[in-house]
Amino acid sequence: MAKSVYNVLIGFLLCLVLLFSFVFGVSLGTELSFVTCGSVIKLLNIRHNVRLHSHDVRYGSGSGQQSVTGVSEIEDSNSYWRVRGTSDTSCHRGTPVKCGQTIRLTHVSTGRNLHSHHFTSPLSSNQEVSAFGEEGEGDYLDNWTVQCSGSLWQRAEAIRFRHKATDALLSVTGEQYGRPIHGQSEVHAMSSPSEHSLWKAMEGIFMKPSESPAGSRDHSYPHTEF
Repeated sequence: MAKSVYNVLIGFLLCLVLLFSFVFGVSLGTELSFVTCGSVIKLLNIRHNVRLHSHDVRYGSGSGQQSVTGVSEIEDSNSYWRVRGTSDTSCHRGTPVKCGQTIRLTHVSTGRNLHSHHFTSPLSSNQEVSAFGEEGEGDYLDNWTVQCSGSLWQRAEAIRFRHKATDALLSVTGEQYGRPIHGQSEVHAMSSPSEHSLWKAMEGIFMKPSESPAGSRDHSYPHTEF
């Protein structure tokens, strides 16, 4: 019951964000062809048709940190991630994310960052992927490099995320958990690129680059924090 109430609350808060986005000039539709810093998005694994997901359930082995999985449900509110800069590099709201740029992905519901390390994943024995930190503050193992073909991360393009510290790629190979997260897919990291490591930006709230009074681009966008 408590989990159900929590999910309803998160859904309500996201609805409020959607409402405010119209006031503050945020893109909810398809007019932005690229992904921008500060956007809140869902990420779809192309091969397995599951969205990157997390929740306050910890691994029973390995690091014992918050688990990261893949889910087939489109509506699940625990599949939203915020695109952010690292502790060393800025990522101003509304700025297009470049191919080769290093970012963090912060889980909206729990405030923990997508993370990896040399622990072994529980099902496939690949490299474990977890969610780590508090209120968006973690460590250098939260950093991922966006790998895409052009100059910017295009929303229509299938891309890869390479873990900065270990050089492994965010992947799904189809192994599924039993209780307490029955049917959810294991997310892990692998050294070699394959169809299992391709991701696409899907539903979300995309921050638009703002226009300065002089007509030049202003990517600072100071009124869209949430």
